[in-house]
Formats: sequence, structure tokens, C-alpha cells
Amino acid sequence: MNEILAKADSIDYSVSYTTRAPRGTEQNGIHYHFVNEAEFETRIAQGDFLEHAKVFGHSWYGTSISFTQSRLSLGHHVIMDIDVQGAAQISATKVPLVKIFIIPPSMDVLKDRLIKRGTDSEEAIQRRLNTAEKELDCIPDYDYLVINDDLDHAVSDVMAIIKAEENRVCRYHNPMQGFLQQEKKT
Repeated sequence: MNEILAKADSIDYSVSYTTRAPRGTEQNGIHYHFVNEAEFETRIAQGDFLEHAKVFGHSWYGTSISFTQSRLSLGHHVIMDIDVQGAAQISATKVPLVKIFIIPPSMDVLKDRLIKRGTDSEEAIQRRLNTAEKELDCIPDYDYLVINDDLDHAVSDVMAIIKAEENRVCRYHNPMQGFLQQEKKT
């Protein structure tokens, strides 16, 4: 995410809300918006989440719809780091969405990355691995698959997807109008 955000001014990161405690050096408002359950539930009741879910059975995570809409209205892309539950919820809305499933090259690599992160217990790591294995079944529901085996290559793949999506004909409003007007002037 950091590499992608550094490459384009028109891509904004959606900082998720969560009820879990910060890990390590995570900072409120940068990595997550850390809130208590009461505030999270108030935001649900107010319809402030584009998607939200209780993850791993104990912590809530959610994406602010007001932030997303404000950035989209400026013509920006909004990149999110969400699970398959959240992606499915957003897919059911009218918010434009391109889904990219990003995975490491193997479960062994995922396990190694989780261990090296040093923030989870063995039990939590095993729960994450079990969840990841189940989430692989959702790959056919996504538009693209990126295998994150080399950071530079994975970033390049995601940037290429963003560029390709920007050039879809459906993203242009009356593309022939400007072209035809130029012809009439000459």
C-alpha cells in the first residue's frame, strides 16, 4: 500500500475503523482509526460504513462511506485493505469497485511473514492461516489476482491494473464529443 500511495497523487488510502487495540507502533488515524465498541456501533447506526464486519470473532473493522465518497467525488481512487467479507458488502452497493485479490506465493510464505511481523500469538497466526485458506475460495469473485512474491513486481502489477481501469471506455463521459468537435474546427 505504501509503495502504491507513493507513486500517485490521485490514490488515497482508506484508513479503516477498528475496535482492536493498536499493535506495535501503529498510530491512530494513520494505520487505523482506533475506536471503542460503542463508537463503532454508533457509526453503524448512523450508516457511516460502506462495509463493516467482526473479524476473527472479536474485533470490528469498517470503511467510512463519507471518506470514500469525498475522495471519489474529487476523481481520486480509493484503495482499501479489506477482507473478503468487506469486499462482498461493497460489491452489493452502487459504489464503483475494482477488486484485486493479493496473496503471497504460498501458505508457507504467509506463515513466515506473520511470524516475522511479531505481533500475533501462535494461536492467532494459526487462525489467520485457516481464514486465509478459506478466503482463497473467493478468488473467482475478484477482478484481478496479484501474487505478492516480489514487492516491486506486485506494485507494478497493481499500478498497471489501476491504469487499465482508468482507460475503460465506460469511465469516459461522451468520449466522441470532444473528438468530433475538434474535427469541425479544422
